[in-house]
Amino acid sequence: MNDALLRDLVPAVIGVLVRRGADFAAAEDAVQDALLEAVRVWPEDPPRDAKGWLITVAWRKFLDATRAQTSRRRREEADALHEAVAPSPPSSFDDTLQLYFLCAHPSLTPATAVALTLRAVGGLTTRQIAEAYLVPEATMAQRISRAKRTVSGVRFDQPGDVGTVLRVLYLVFNEGYSGDVDLAAEAIRLTRLLFALAPEPEVAGLLALMLLHHARRPARVVGGRLVPLAAQDRSLWETRMIAEGVEILQAALARDRLGEFQAQAAIAALHADARTAEETDWGQIVEWYDELVGITGSPVARLNRAVAVGEVGGGRAGLLALRGVDASLPRYAAVVGYLREKEGDLVGALEAYGEAVRVAGNLLEREHLLREVARVGGRVRG
Repeated sequence: MNDALLRDLVPAVIGVLVRRGADFAAAEDAVQDALLEAVRVWPEDPPRDAKGWLITVAWRKFLDATRAQTSRRRREEADALHEAVAPSPPSSFDDTLQLYFLCAHPSLTPATAVALTLRAVGGLTTRQIAEAYLVPEATMAQRISRAKRTVSGVRFDQPGDVGTVLRVLYLVFNEGYSGDVDLAAEAIRLTRLLFALAPEPEVAGLLALMLLHHARRPARVVGGRLVPLAAQDRSLWETRMIAEGVEILQAALARDRLGEFQAQAAIAALHADARTAEETDWGQIVEWYDELVGITGSPVARLNRAVAVGEVGGGRAGLLALRGVDASLPRYAAVVGYLREKEGDLVGALEAYGEAVRVAGNLLEREHLLREVARVGGRVRG
C-alpha cells in the first residue's frame, strides 16, 4: 500500500464528502474509518481506482454513523420529551407563573400585557412577538415601550386574569414549537401548574392542545428537514402524550363551556386519532374550524379552515373558502399553492409556492417550500 498516495488522497476525499453535505469533522472521521478499512482490504484486493474506492467507503461510513447518531438522538429525545412534560404535582405557586400574572396587570390591555410578558418573562425578541401578532416589528416595539411606561411605578399587587396568562403561554409554546426558541416544554410545565391551580375548561383545553402538538414534535423535523403533517412518520408520535391530551380534552368538553383552546385541541385530537393521513376525518375538522372561527373570528383559523375545506371538497372549494381571508398572512401563499395544485392548476401552484418562498418566516419553512417549488416545477416541465 502506498502511504504517500493515501496522504495525498485524504484532503480530496474529505472535500467530496463535505460537498455532499457532511460537516468537516464528520467527514474526517468517515475518511479515517475508510483508511482503516483500506489497510485491512487493500493488501489482498487492491482497487483499480483508489480515490473512488475511498470516496465510496467513506461516504458509506458517514451515512452509517449519521443513521446511528440519529437513532440514538431520537431515543434520547423521546425519553427527555416525556420526562420534561410529564405531570407532577405542584408544590407551590411557581415564581415564573407569578411573573406571568403580574405582567398581565389590569392597567394594561390584554394584547399589550401579552406582548410585555413575552418580552420581559418569556425571553422572546420583539421581532418574534411582532410575527406572532402579525404586525410590523416597529409597531410592536412601540407597543412594548408604552406598556413599560404604563407600569413603571405601578405596584404589582393586582395580578391579571387567567385569560391573559393563557394567551401568553399559548404564544410562548408556539414560538418554542417553531424551533426558533425551545420554550415548548417550559410552557407545558407552567400550563400544568396553572391547571392544577385553576382547573377551568379553557386551561384544560390549552394544556391538551400543547400536549397533542408536542407529541408530534419528534416527527416534525427529521434530518434537518421540515416534514408536513401528512408526510410524518406517525410511529414517532408520543402515544402516551396523545392519550393524556385526549383525556384532558374530553373532560373539558364535557363541561359544555367551549372556548378557542378547546376547539383547537379538538382539531389536533382528530389529526392524532387518524392512523394515516388518508384516514383523517376532515369533515369533523371543518366543523370544528367553523366553531373556532365563530368564537375568535381569527384570520389564521379561516386560512386553516380553507385547507380543511379543500380536503373535503377539492382544491376549488378550498380556494373559494379563501375569499375574504387576508392575503398578507404568513402562510397564505403556501395554502394557495397547495389548493391550486390540488385543483390541477400546476402553473398557478408553482407561482404561489414561489411567492411563499419569498415570504417564508424561517429557514426550515423556506427550504421545505423550495423543495415544493422544485417538485411542482418538475411536474410542469414533465
